[in-house]
Amino acid sequence: MVKDNIDKFMKNSSIHVANLNRNLKNAKSEVSVDYIRSDPLGIMVVTNSVSLNSNLLIIEKYIKNLENIDSTQVKTLQLPQSKSYLKIIGIPYYPRRSYNS
Repeated sequence: MVKDNIDKFMKNSSIHVANLNRNLKNAKSEVSVDYIRSDPLGIMVVTNSVSLNSNLLIIEKYIKNLENIDSTQVKTLQLPQSKSYLKIIGIPYYPRRSYNS
């Protein structure tokens, strides 16, 4: 998204969160939008869980259909491409005892 679109969109971000959640709920999705924030490359829609492709299409359709947004400047939505990892906590660690004395 270009800066002009980002600024227009962010002015009503709380309304957009409510509308997106309503659209996702109507589609019987378990995903909901927590908040929307802007960054230098566009906007980031933060959800409560990993979104399916169908959820991304609902969000994209909503954004492209807004009256004050130039839809030709809206790129296709995508999930972050960074690698993530799982942090495992709570595993007991028992040091090895040495029986040589």
